[in-house]
Amino acid sequence: MKTNLLQVTSNGLHCPQGGFFIDPARPVERALLTHAHADHARPGSRHTLSADPGRQLIEMRLGQESEHEFLPYGEARTVGGVRVSFHPAGHMLGSAQIRLEHRGQVAVVTGDYKLQSDPTCDDWEPVRCNHLVTESTFGLPIYRWPSPDQVFAEINSWWRQSAAAGKCCLLFGYAVGKAQRLLSGLDRSIGPIFTHGAVENGNAAYRRSGVSLPATTAVAEMPKRHDWRGSLVVAVPSAYGTSWMRRFGVTSTAMASGWMAVRGTRRRRAVDRGFVLSDHVDWNDLLSAVKQSAAEKVWVGHGQTAAVARYLTEAGCDATAMTLEQPGTEEDEAASHETET
Repeated sequence: MKTNLLQVTSNGLHCPQGGFFIDPARPVERALLTHAHADHARPGSRHTLSADPGRQLIEMRLGQESEHEFLPYGEARTVGGVRVSFHPAGHMLGSAQIRLEHRGQVAVVTGDYKLQSDPTCDDWEPVRCNHLVTESTFGLPIYRWPSPDQVFAEINSWWRQSAAAGKCCLLFGYAVGKAQRLLSGLDRSIGPIFTHGAVENGNAAYRRSGVSLPATTAVAEMPKRHDWRGSLVVAVPSAYGTSWMRRFGVTSTAMASGWMAVRGTRRRRAVDRGFVLSDHVDWNDLLSAVKQSAAEKVWVGHGQTAAVARYLTEAGCDATAMTLEQPGTEEDEAASHETET
């Protein structure tokens, strides 16, 4: 007899057979974490298990108040009778899809994921299962990502032209994950690269994990009268429009996000440029991931749940829109790191 490996509860996704929760919304006894962003790795749980490549970020995010354990990608462990393993999700350093196996049934929880290659983390891998839980942050056909090479060419061209005009470029992206991906694609020959303090904290964790990044200097380390012309500053979105920006003189501003695919969002952000670069799947990649999983049942959460579930149902899939207590979005997911030190 088939039984559900996963249940939706007020604390989030629960595996009753294993006695654990996945990315719980509240502190629990045992939590399995897909990645270190604040809307997935919340403090307070007594024991956590996550993928080993994200060790530095989990410890930075949660400190030592919990007992943390880590598993290499692909290595299995039995937790309460359920065979558990972590597989690359491609979202950021250490992000994982969590595979659960019990009595011949396999469920996979994707967490946040993307199929585009990213030099700062392991690439997403398809994991076959009976039951797939997928995010749908950008689960509408209007979201179709350009190639990263094209986006980085646009970013470097903007920086080069702005530098020639004597401006300082401010590029906004989330402190952990997005910022490091942005840094990996910058043409360092154009000029010096500086960072908001929260971004530099994330850089340090990435470097300790063995990820190569270009040389950066925290803005706070520079003298007050420093000449910022020609440089590029990677900053967190919450810094936009604050007094922190005044030191840079004449600037050109840009935001890197999947939301920049919608013209009105860029206007609301009031930045000069918008670059479409997301760490989540777009419409085509979401459908591709579902197909590659060969799942008989799909739960859709975190985003455009109803639209994606309806599309999959009409395509013949057993799909359900799922509601979880996950207050974070792509715009909030690294908020806990957006404090300059």
